[in-house]
Amino acid sequence: MNLDLSGKTALITGGARGIGFATAEMLAAEGVNLVLVDINGESAAAAARTLAERGCKAVGLQADISDPASVAAMLASAEEAVGPVDMLVNSAAVLDDKAFLESGYADWDRMLKVCLYGPMILLKAVLPGMVSRRFGRVVCLASDSARVGQARLSYYAAAKAGVIALVKSVAQEEGKNGITLNVVSPGATNTPLRQEREASLRAQMGEEKYAKRVNTVLKMYPTGRIGEPQDIAATITFLLSPRASWITGQVVSVNGGFVMP
Repeated sequence: MNLDLSGKTALITGGARGIGFATAEMLAAEGVNLVLVDINGESAAAAARTLAERGCKAVGLQADISDPASVAAMLASAEEAVGPVDMLVNSAAVLDDKAFLESGYADWDRMLKVCLYGPMILLKAVLPGMVSRRFGRVVCLASDSARVGQARLSYYAAAKAGVIALVKSVAQEEGKNGITLNVVSPGATNTPLRQEREASLRAQMGEEKYAKRVNTVLKMYPTGRIGEPQDIAATITFLLSPRASWITGQVVSVNGGFVMP
């Protein structure tokens, strides 16, 4: 599908794998230049090489998105390599599985730094250029746990709820400058991050209890399955395109019917 994105440049945090990389693949097919950002610079570079081998202009860069100085240095390198950033996708995340009373300040601090302060810092870095060019597209990833709450994900849900409020607020400020900001809110998605969490749960619970848990989770999805990264990436790609130019400040759940707000 031609979404009129050819020649644009997108910066994707968490772009080395999962939803971020699936989005990069879809954008690459549309002729978008890509900056893949990850805390692991080698993984980001490897992901960018994979796309470059398919004919896409792509660069992989390391950055700690919770550190403004690291983000500023990364953005300077990105713009030198591929030009001004037209589109930003904030998909980097961390995930825990703890009851609130089992968690502590260190857990909350890590979560908020990556999942809330990270998007804030990226927005602060890229928005001035978008404003000066009077064009920009931003999609931030949240979670339906932020909309309805979820046991053992309390501070993750809190961080993602902050992202929703942030995006809605900035969208009101920057619409006049030709910039749209939206949130994509996935349900359970088969990403490496989730796979790592599930492997830990499986080891803790044992095979029988874990199998029952999987069946219980699947029954909560009317579609009968959890999501794949490509399910989420398709919606992100649409929201970045000119076809979504009158959509801003919205939260789009892509969740197989898990939550129907």
